[in-house]
Amino acid sequence: MTTVDPPVLAYSSAPGRWVVAITVLGSGIAALDATVVNIALPTIGRDFHTGIAALQWVMTSYILTLAAFLLIGGSLGDRFGRRRVYLLGIVWFALASAACGFAPNADFLISTRVLQGIGGALLTPGSLAILEASFAPADRARAIGAWSGLGGVAIAAGPLIGGYLIAAASWRWIFFINVPIAAVVVALGARHIPESRDPSTAGRLDYAGALAAVVFLSGTTFAFIEAPTLGWTSPAVLTMVALGVAGLVAFGIREQRAAAPMLPLSIFAERQFAAASAVTFIVYGALTGATFLLPVVLQVSAGYSPLASGLALVPLTVIMLALSARSGRLATQIGPRLQLTAGPVIAGVGLAMLTFSTSGPGYAVHVLPAIVVFGVGIAITVAPLTATAMSSVPAEHAGIASAVNNDLSRFGGLLAVAILPALAGITGQAYLHPAALAAGFRTAVFISGGLCAAGGLLAAVTITNPPREPQPAGTPGPCLHCALEAPPLTIAPAGFAEASSTVRSE
Repeated sequence: MTTVDPPVLAYSSAPGRWVVAITVLGSGIAALDATVVNIALPTIGRDFHTGIAALQWVMTSYILTLAAFLLIGGSLGDRFGRRRVYLLGIVWFALASAACGFAPNADFLISTRVLQGIGGALLTPGSLAILEASFAPADRARAIGAWSGLGGVAIAAGPLIGGYLIAAASWRWIFFINVPIAAVVVALGARHIPESRDPSTAGRLDYAGALAAVVFLSGTTFAFIEAPTLGWTSPAVLTMVALGVAGLVAFGIREQRAAAPMLPLSIFAERQFAAASAVTFIVYGALTGATFLLPVVLQVSAGYSPLASGLALVPLTVIMLALSARSGRLATQIGPRLQLTAGPVIAGVGLAMLTFSTSGPGYAVHVLPAIVVFGVGIAITVAPLTATAMSSVPAEHAGIASAVNNDLSRFGGLLAVAILPALAGITGQAYLHPAALAAGFRTAVFISGGLCAAGGLLAAVTITNPPREPQPAGTPGPCLHCALEAPPLTIAPAGFAEASSTVRSE
């Protein structure tokens, strides 16, 4: 295979701006989908007359295949061309989105969400890898900062967009809207994105590793979602637990022995990358579990409309626009350890404060203070967290590093969505009963808040600040204009986070 050397783009050039815009649009629809669907869950549940388990599957079926195939998606891009695989993922995602919109029942919707996750796995790691491979080293941080900021704003706007579409038309339009956006991305991407590959890739793709990952994730997810209904001793649950364990063991053995493993375990030999990965898994699990339930409790227990529940989260966007760029710049100056310790603890306090959201309809008193504290915490955390992970590996491995970072955030969220409702006592049709849902939600956010704070404590003992490099006088910091460097909402993949000038360059 001939290696394609991409042009070294400048951030301030027209070709560079086109690449940033196209990667934002494409990766944004995959990440936006999670936040939009969250707002629609109560409406979907009522339309299809389903219990909480079906709603969990609507979320986790997408996350499951996304998490299972992200690693191989990154490998495919590195091997066959990042632009090619990225655009293929866009087309796949659009077709699956259209099928979701036409779903006649919950089972069909869950099945098409599975397909949607595969498309997301093809395009998500490619967007960041395209930027890493296409821009000059001096401009990578600015390009990734702009990409993550614009993507973060789009993701943060997801609840508002979803609420409007549900009120104005139908929940089905949260899927249909992806189709025209995808068409624009494909047309522009084929023209403006330079092709790039990893010249070090060799051997066959690790399909066996991907299959083992699917078995592990599927078995684990099924067991945790269905056990509250079927019981942990039921044959179906025990069988899926056994499959999950077998899949995990097979995955570990395969990745150690494969000539070209899907997940090179040696990547975790870098202590900083391993530490950032562990913190990512814990923090994103905590945040995803809580935000899965928040729109539901606002609508069912607090009496918000879908649009109002989306508007309730708008302050998150404002906070991220105001603080995330400063957090990224501060991390480049003093190192990420302080923010990765304090940020999750503050976010955990905000999650615990969400217990007041079930106390009454007064938004300014019962919801806004928690949203503000929560938003400050994630604005402090997300930018340095992803930048730390990405800066710990060589730039030529950007695809697999981005996939690992995304995958861990997805897997943490997958387990949280599967486990947290059961731990909080939200099972069966409980989500349709305001009092029962409110009681369970209070338990859930306490659990999530404690877990998030634990992630901060883990960062305090594992994350290290890199040695400071002397900067010439007058050297500008990362691009901060137009609030482009805001991180996403918490349920977005970790790759949709601000990178700073700590992004490693060759």
